Amino acid sequence: MERSRISTGTEWEPKVGYSRAVAVGNRILVSGTTATDEDGEPVAPGDPERQTRRALEIVVDAIEDAGGRREDVVRTRIYVVDADDWETVGEVHGEFFGDVRPASTMVEVSSLIGPEYVVEVEAEAVVGE
Repeated sequence: MERSRISTGTEWEPKVGYSRAVAVGNRILVSGTTATDEDGEPVAPGDPERQTRRALEIVVDAIEDAGGRREDVVRTRIYVVDADDWETVGEVHGEFFGDVRPASTMVEVSSLIGPEYVVEVEAEAVVGE
């Protein structure tokens, strides 16, 4: 089965040994994604709404780079450092995906990769035959 890696070009991908996304067969798997700018710097530290939106933009860009579309997303996993942000994060997720409505899980965690991050998103997509 053919396997391809999608990279955002950050220094961390080869250092840590991961890819932004991996496409295998008709599946695209996107790694945990935080809200960063083009230089890898945090976007909107501490802001769950803006971080969710930016992380989802990066996720969908990776899926598109792998040949998929937003409509192909079948699952998302959302990690938040404060479960009280669930409604804000959920509303952005709902706006972003609309009628796609992927299966989704939201989990509160004690921390993410840095204190300025409050949301991290993973996704899986299945593209048509």
